Amino acid sequence: MFDEIMEKFADSPGQREVVRLLLERGFSVNDEGRVVSGGIEIPNTGIAREVGVDRRVVDATTSAILEDPELEEIFRNISSIPSLMDLAPVLDLTVLTVHVVEADEPGIVAQVTTLIADRDISIRQTVSEDPEFTDEPKLYVITDEPLPGDLLNDLTDLPFVRKVELE
Repeated sequence: MFDEIMEKFADSPGQREVVRLLLERGFSVNDEGRVVSGGIEIPNTGIAREVGVDRRVVDATTSAILEDPELEEIFRNISSIPSLMDLAPVLDLTVLTVHVVEADEPGIVAQVTTLIADRDISIRQTVSEDPEFTDEPKLYVITDEPLPGDLLNDLTDLPFVRKVELE
């Protein structure tokens, strides 16, 4: 799906960057073509500054989105979820990042979280990047306590795991 969305903006690198930001942040586009997060409007100048384009590129992107029924449905309904990853150091949480070989393989989240739960470690949040929207999707698991080394070894031994990282 990500590739299909980006293909619609193949002729405009600036618009592609705006679309990428909207998808990454879970920003939607309202009836008036304004970028919003929930009911909060995000100024086009802020979006433009973030991706390094003129605000008119943001205007053109949101207009193109509203003119395309498929894009309109996606960007009218997308939303963001709060993440504990950036707060982990402040809240003394552990962030496990799992890099996988094939992200669309079934059971990745279940197997990883089962190994953690089997050690009686509380999971505060999991975030699974969608392979349709990210080139190299990862699984993030935020826990209340540090993960022991033997668990990391067990996770690394799973056939779909390429690499694990701790923060």
